[in-house]
Amino acid sequence: MAYNLLKGKKGLIFGALNDKSIAWKVAERAHEEGAEIVLSNTAVAIRMGTVSELAEKCNSVVIPADATNVAELEHLISQTMMRFGGQLDFILHSIGMSPNVRKGRTYDDLDYDYLQKTLDISALSFHKVLQTSWKMDAIKRGGSVVALSYIAAQRTLYGYNDMADAKALLESIARSFGYIYGRERGVRINTISQSPTETTAGGGVMGFDALLDFSNRMSPLGNADAMDCADSCIMMFSDLSRKITMQNIFNDGGFSSMGMSNKAMAIYNRNLEECKDCK
Repeated sequence: MAYNLLKGKKGLIFGALNDKSIAWKVAERAHEEGAEIVLSNTAVAIRMGTVSELAEKCNSVVIPADATNVAELEHLISQTMMRFGGQLDFILHSIGMSPNVRKGRTYDDLDYDYLQKTLDISALSFHKVLQTSWKMDAIKRGGSVVALSYIAAQRTLYGYNDMADAKALLESIARSFGYIYGRERGVRINTISQSPTETTAGGGVMGFDALLDFSNRMSPLGNADAMDCADSCIMMFSDLSRKITMQNIFNDGGFSSMGMSNKAMAIYNRNLEECKDCK
């Protein structure tokens, strides 16, 4: 059901690849709620994915840009403002990738060149988006920027690897830039810490299926799916969240507040004997 929460608003959405992407669901919901949007991803991702179908569905355009490249971001934001005839109301940063995770490198055997790429793609790109938008005065007063995070930024979760470091940096950037953007221009900067979600990127995490099952058993409301996350993003883009900034919002069915659930304990007890030597 649509409520016209974003009627008249204009936004830029990074990271839609295919219909499994959270950014894809956010774009669909933003369009349903009355927003005009521009979609962006790297040129390679656009060729590999089906984002052009999303653009057609949402009466939008796709503008290629590498979010780690400031010159490309400047061109993207300039083109987006030209299309909209002025400033943006919201931006979604849904960008993350770890070469170490993809190559199966564990945290005690990281390739440091890969780590640099992880941090640049998954966190520093957020700062670059914000700084470029700041210098180009691209976001309206009262606007909203949201980046997608995960609880591994604050707690150790086996297999999440150097992406945990990237998400911790991402959340720090939201706070640091949130203060400046809020104080000077009334723009909100927040992160949403989402349940593990079955996306193309998420599926690359070691032991992802088990992690998905564990978090679902631990969460009183069960895992939040991509559409649940999209709804939360829409709320954060809307005027209903006009006094929320510099926050990390857990959209995870209650997982972040749990220690142990009955469902998870039942599985633990059942497998206790065979897992005596698990570390």
